[in-house]
Amino acid sequence: MTNEPAQQTAQHSLNQTTLGRLFRVLGPGLITGAADDDPSGIATYSQAGAQFGYGLTWTMILTLPFMAAIQIISACIGWGAKSGLARNIAAQLPKPVVYGLVGLLVVANTINIAADLAAMGGSFKLVAGGPSLVYAAGFGLACLIAEVLVPYHRYAGYLKFLTMVLFVYVIAAFSVDVPWTRVVLATVVPHVGLSRDLLLTIVAVFGTTISPYLFFWQASQEAEESRLSHRRGSRSGLSRAVFRHISIDTWSGMLISNLIAFFIIVTTAATLNVHGITHIGSAAQAAEALRPIAGEFTFALFAAGIIGTGLLAVPVLAGSAAYAVAEVFGLRGSLELPANRAIGFYSVIGAATLAGAALAATTVDPIAMLFWAAVINGFVAVPIMFAMMLIVSSERGLRLFLIPYWLRIIGWCAAVLMALTVLLLLYSSNM
Repeated sequence: MTNEPAQQTAQHSLNQTTLGRLFRVLGPGLITGAADDDPSGIATYSQAGAQFGYGLTWTMILTLPFMAAIQIISACIGWGAKSGLARNIAAQLPKPVVYGLVGLLVVANTINIAADLAAMGGSFKLVAGGPSLVYAAGFGLACLIAEVLVPYHRYAGYLKFLTMVLFVYVIAAFSVDVPWTRVVLATVVPHVGLSRDLLLTIVAVFGTTISPYLFFWQASQEAEESRLSHRRGSRSGLSRAVFRHISIDTWSGMLISNLIAFFIIVTTAATLNVHGITHIGSAAQAAEALRPIAGEFTFALFAAGIIGTGLLAVPVLAGSAAYAVAEVFGLRGSLELPANRAIGFYSVIGAATLAGAALAATTVDPIAMLFWAAVINGFVAVPIMFAMMLIVSSERGLRLFLIPYWLRIIGWCAAVLMALTVLLLLYSSNM
């Protein structure tokens, strides 16, 4: 007779060990992908679903290989060079151009932080009542304190744990009535028109999905991981095993990111669009609009997800700006260092976070903040992506970063796609 309780216990332990090992393997790529679905992104995807129903679900399939490729390339640059993206790009572009790009990145990230904090404060108000501005400032202060006081190797674990909150949007989608046959058809048979509103929404989705701050963040985090690995005595350089690890991590993060965005579009299309609600002013408004239609459960899930993703994204936005500034101006910068050993680095984090909190307290329209952040990100992304591709396609880059030919092709296509997106934005703005 077999001992079934013992077998069940052993199987449970094995499952926990497997999940724990998977959780440890996934790192910067998972965090980067999750940070892509920040409250600003949630607002954009909600607007896409509310305004066009299931008509833009195909964008999540189209953007996946391009965003994964460009993130893998940025990660390989960070690991192989043991330095972030800004320092490597500075070797490709004139210093004034690099200073301008980094300055625009800081501005765009600050605006994005403001929009995220405003959405978090508004969502918490919907659940608990009270002043949303106080909540927004409190969330900003909490993110700042965590980044300053918690060393990177522990902080990364907290960020990975926060990525689990994204799956509330999968639950939300299955808590409402969705015509899945229509969803599948809209996803595999794209419908594209030339109306100004449709073009602007597609541009916003692309800009939200492929954002410069994600390049800088993942490259800097891989550089941190590489330096820690080197200090532990591991083999330096980008070996094939490391490349495989980065690829699995990044593909996992990007797949989760686009999967969650897909379910946000589906949920808002199945609830808001079918009831004639076609305009969303913010992520918090998307959650509030769901309450009378989808019920308290879906509303609560949506609101909780906005707060959780904001707690994940705000440190990433502030941190990526700080890494870029520190690398360009030769400052000591690392989340692994205490504040008194990287004063300039943490000053940028503090300034970006607090400026975002201050901007969130103004009367500036959140949608306007999102729009201009997307515009700036779009313009900044194009030269950065082309510079990245030049780095890995150079003779030194081919030898150091081991980027496969097929991945470099997709990377170049991603850079061209982003350039076309910016041209499309300019065209649609003048229609």
